Amino acid sequence: MTYTLSEHESKELLRAGGITIPPEDVVASADEAAHAAALLGGAVALKLCGRGIAHKTERNLVRLGLTTADDVRRAAAALLAARRPEDGNAGLLVCPMVHGRRELIAGLVRDPTFGPCVMLGLGGIFAEVAGDVAFAVAPLRDGDAEALIEDLAFGKMLGPFRGEPAVDRDALARLLETLGRLGGERPDIRAIDVNPLIVAGSTPTVVDALVEIEGAPA
Repeated sequence: MTYTLSEHESKELLRAGGITIPPEDVVASADEAAHAAALLGGAVALKLCGRGIAHKTERNLVRLGLTTADDVRRAAAALLAARRPEDGNAGLLVCPMVHGRRELIAGLVRDPTFGPCVMLGLGGIFAEVAGDVAFAVAPLRDGDAEALIEDLAFGKMLGPFRGEPAVDRDALARLLETLGRLGGERPDIRAIDVNPLIVAGSTPTVVDALVEIEGAPA
């Protein structure tokens, strides 16, 4: 038996493992969402969040670029009204907006032959067209993460791009190494999906994540 953690739970697992995650909050009401947004400051993203919700975009359960308390309240009310019984105990996830022109996907898969493997690929609008994905068996040892980055056919997009600086490859390598380490330390983790991993300036930033766990839900 397997189950999928909510986005917030997944991010907290990654945070505890050593991956930097932007601050966020899970709340239950529109007023609480507006308060959480004010504490974060600036524009926020608002999502319906729960273990029963894996594909938020397909159900239009994400609102981006909310800048005022009224905007947040209206979006929160619409998201709460869109809840379904199968969503379970779903709340509102309030996150800061993360901006960047480049998107990556990263994760961990547990292959029946090779065991835990780290994945890195091109994300965003180019993902389906390019099909640019590379894998490496975990744990990643010296140079493995850098080699995985170099394996991307479109690796030149990680250099200076459309006026933005080169991706911080050391930060990206550390993230990939941590995913591999988690795969070794937590045999109950069946998969980790970090998508998108937005390059904000030079920093690869986790914007969404889902972790699949083997066992009965806690």
